[in-house]
Amino acid sequence: MNLDEVRKEIDCIDEQLLELFLRRMELGKEALKEKMYCGKPLVDKRREREILKNISEKSGDMSVYSHRLFNELMTLSRAYQGTVSAGKTQLTKDIENAVLSDAVFPAKASVACQGIEGANSQQAADRLFPQGNIMFCKSFEGVLNAVKSGLCDYGVLPIENSSNGSVHAVYDLLKDGGFNIVRSVKLCVHHELLAQKGTKLCDVKEIMSHEQALGQCGNFIKKLDGMVKISSCANTALAAKIASESPGVAAISSPICAELYDLSRVTDENIQNSENNYTRFVCVSAKPAIYPGANRLSFVASLKHEAGELYKLVSVIDALGVSISKLESKPIVGRDFEFMFLVDLEASVLEPNIIGMLEEIERICGSFVFLGNYQEI
Repeated sequence: MNLDEVRKEIDCIDEQLLELFLRRMELGKEALKEKMYCGKPLVDKRREREILKNISEKSGDMSVYSHRLFNELMTLSRAYQGTVSAGKTQLTKDIENAVLSDAVFPAKASVACQGIEGANSQQAADRLFPQGNIMFCKSFEGVLNAVKSGLCDYGVLPIENSSNGSVHAVYDLLKDGGFNIVRSVKLCVHHELLAQKGTKLCDVKEIMSHEQALGQCGNFIKKLDGMVKISSCANTALAAKIASESPGVAAISSPICAELYDLSRVTDENIQNSENNYTRFVCVSAKPAIYPGANRLSFVASLKHEAGELYKLVSVIDALGVSISKLESKPIVGRDFEFMFLVDLEASVLEPNIIGMLEEIERICGSFVFLGNYQEI
């Protein structure tokens, strides 16, 4: 056979495959309806394993490829079934109730943030709520308690830094549910080494800042080679306040805090690891809300400790062509070699099949918490 003849036969086979594929997907939908009617589990892993084992045994040298092909077929079938069954679970009801079709994100609200005057969280809150009334809290947990109790309408928390990664302390609080991300903002963070006016680098005995800021300036700190004490505190603004009251103490903080607390730069050297240093802050509410323009979707999930589970999760997302903007694993404390996954997608629940996709993800995960669908400004 010449090349044209081979291609012609391949095209013919592809036509047959397409027809059989479409038929198989429809039969999968019929199987789903029957399972739902009879109250049977929507996923029969034992049957799937038996099918894949049988396929591999019949495929000879092609067993690796045929196993992958049929495994992908099952993944696509489950993804399609998820779109058919959408609206049947509590997750879907909660999402549909949260959608605010005509609402406008408020410019004025009572907002809780961690820190004191000048904190980066305050700057993020000011961006999100130009007319906001800000209440400062000592801790991230305090921010969420203020929102949960109704003392504040919203809370603003750092969630991720471009240099130092995710703020796991915040994820640990959000993963238990009860809060919803309704907005996010990306803030350019610039750190300076600040101290009382007239202080030189050789006068500094201690450097203070938040642990994230210390990490973002790690290269500069290493160059000091143990000559100064490095201490962490609740936030960069508090570090600046302490430095303003303590000779010999310098703070890694912001230019805004330099003005607020009458401090000056100890060195003209750029102390950040990277000039492009951004921190993402999220705005959370106790009440579920999805505003118009929402284009980022976040959830946390744990997977069963079995081979191929992460592949299944990614395959469900990939089946709809959804872009993953964040996929990070975090060890689950107290459970050996089990991980929680932090996931951000570029998607809206108003797009076709996205809710069905989330239902399928919830089914295949050991635990699943929908954090929100929101717009980043």
